[in-house]
Amino acid sequence: MAPTVLEEPTVEVKSDVIDQYLGDASHPIEWKDEAEKKLHFWFDDLHQPQPVSPMYFDLGGWWVTCNYMYRRFGAPFGLDWVAKKVDQYVLTAVVPREAKDAADIAPYYSMVMPIYADKFLGWWKNRLLPEILRNFEYLDSFDTENASLPEVMILLEDMVDILQRHFNLHWVLNLAQFQSTITFTGHVAEFIGKGHDELIGRILVSDEDRNWDSINELWKIKEAIKASPALTATFKKPAPEVLPELAKTAEGKEIVKKIDAYKFEYGVKSMYTHEFLAETWRENPTPIVIALKGYVESDYNYPKDVQRLRENRAKAIEEMWSLFPKTRSAADRETLKNSLDLALKMTPLTPDHHFYMDQGTFARARLVLMAIGRKLAKAGVLNQADDIMYLTYDETRKLSANFKFIDAKAVVKERRAVREEAFKHQPRLWVGTIDHWSLYEEPYKQGLWGWPDVYLKQAERANLPKGTLKGLGVSQGVIEGIARVVTSPAQFDEVKKGEILVCIMTNPAWVVLFTKIAGLVTDSGGALSHPAVVSREFNIPAVVGTIEATQQIKTGDRLRVDGTTGTVKILG
Repeated sequence: MAPTVLEEPTVEVKSDVIDQYLGDASHPIEWKDEAEKKLHFWFDDLHQPQPVSPMYFDLGGWWVTCNYMYRRFGAPFGLDWVAKKVDQYVLTAVVPREAKDAADIAPYYSMVMPIYADKFLGWWKNRLLPEILRNFEYLDSFDTENASLPEVMILLEDMVDILQRHFNLHWVLNLAQFQSTITFTGHVAEFIGKGHDELIGRILVSDEDRNWDSINELWKIKEAIKASPALTATFKKPAPEVLPELAKTAEGKEIVKKIDAYKFEYGVKSMYTHEFLAETWRENPTPIVIALKGYVESDYNYPKDVQRLRENRAKAIEEMWSLFPKTRSAADRETLKNSLDLALKMTPLTPDHHFYMDQGTFARARLVLMAIGRKLAKAGVLNQADDIMYLTYDETRKLSANFKFIDAKAVVKERRAVREEAFKHQPRLWVGTIDHWSLYEEPYKQGLWGWPDVYLKQAERANLPKGTLKGLGVSQGVIEGIARVVTSPAQFDEVKKGEILVCIMTNPAWVVLFTKIAGLVTDSGGALSHPAVVSREFNIPAVVGTIEATQQIKTGDRLRVDGTTGTVKILG
C-alpha cells in the first residue's frame, strides 16, 4: 500500500461537509464517539473483500501500524489510519492532521524523504531484508507439533512482535519507494510536461522481483513436466488426482520434490492475503498443481513474457526521451536520467514487499495460530483448528491457561453464524462524514481505491446503458473475450487461456492467472493497486474499480474491455 503520486505534500485540511451517513433506523451503526463520526470510512475491498474474522480484526489488521508511518516520516497527509467493523466488513479511515500541525511538519517530510529514496536500497539489502529472513527462519523452523501449549503461546507473542516490526518496515519501504516515484514523476512534469501518467505507468514496471521469481520457478517445473509424455498426461488429470498419481513413479516423485520445495519457498501466501482464515499454499498445494496444469496446457513461456515486458518498457523510455525538449540543458537531462534510474531500481520493491510483508508475514501468523488451534482442538476445547480465528487475541491467551474461561465452542459457533450471515449482504461503500479533504486530498484512497471517482460517478454508473460498467482504465488496450468470474482458489483451474478474469481484487497469489488471461476486470482498485500494476507488467487490458463487476457479469458472458477508457461492455 502506498500513497498516490504527489507533487508536494498536502497540508490544508478542509472541514466542509460534502456528505454524511451515520446510519438510520433500518441500518443502525455503533459509533465509539463524536470524533469517529467525523471520519470518512470507506470499504476496504482491496484487502478485505469478505466479512472479517474476529482474530484478524483484533490482531492482524495492516492498519495497526499506520500511526508509525505517519509519525516516522512526519507525513502531513494524515495522523493515523483506523479501522471500523460495519456489518462484519472492514471499513478504514485516515485521521487528518490539524491544519497547523500539517503545515509545521511538512518541511520535515520534504527534508527527509529524498534521503529515504536515495539510501533505502542499501538499507534494504544490507540490513532490513536479512532481519526479515532471520525472523522467517525462526518461525519456519519452530517445531510447533512437538512444542507444549505454553511454548506455542510464547511463539504467538513473538509472532505479534514480528508482525508489528515487519509492518513498520513495510511503511519505510513503501514511502521510500514512492518518494522515488514522486521525484521521477515531478521531473517528467517539469522537463516534459504534465499528463504523462500512462507513459510513466508503462515505464515503472518490474522484471526482476519475487513475483517473477515465483513464475520462473513454476515455469522450470513445467519444462520438466513437458519433457515427459507420461508426466504431461498426468497433469491433464483433475487437480486432486495429480499428486497421488505422481507418487506412483520415480519421475513423478521428482516433480513432487520440486513442488514441495516450491511450496516451502513461495507457498506462504493465500488467495486472501489479509485474512487468517484463508488456507495457505504451504498447507494445501492444490493451487500450485492448478497453476502447473495451466502452464502445461498453454505451454507457458516465461522468457518470452519477460522479454516482452522489457521491450515494452524500453519503448516507453524511448518515447519519453523523444518528448524531451531539445532546448533543455544537459544538466536537466542528467537530472531526469538519474531520477529514472533510481525509480526503476526501486520498482521491484512493490512486489517484494507483498512477498515478505503482506503475504509472508500474515501467512506465518496464520500458521502459528493454527498450531495453537490444533492443540486446543486436541484438548477438546475447540472443534477444529481454525475455530481459533473466531476468538480474539486476549480470549485465546486466557483460554490457553484456563480451558473453562469461556465456552469456546459455543462462542465460535455463534460467531461463525454471524459471519456466514454477513455474506448475504452487500457492504456499504462508505460511512461517516465525507469532507473536501477526505474526498479530494487524502492520497491513499485515490491511488489504491479509485476515489473520488467511485463516489462522484455513482449517478453516472446508475445511468449507464444496460450491460455497461464503468471503472478506471489502468492498462491500455481493448480486448474482447469470454468472462471467467473467480471468487475462490478452487476456481483457478477453470480459467482458460484467453479468457477475461473478473474478480473482486487480486494479490500476488493470483499472478499465476495473469500468464494466461487476456484481460482483467475487478470490483476494487485504483491506479496503483495490485491488479493495475500487474496488468501493466503483463500488458493486459484492465479496468479496475467497477464496484459491481462480479455482480453484473456471469462466467461465459462475452465482454469488451477497454483499458484506456475504463469501460466494460457485456456483449452477450
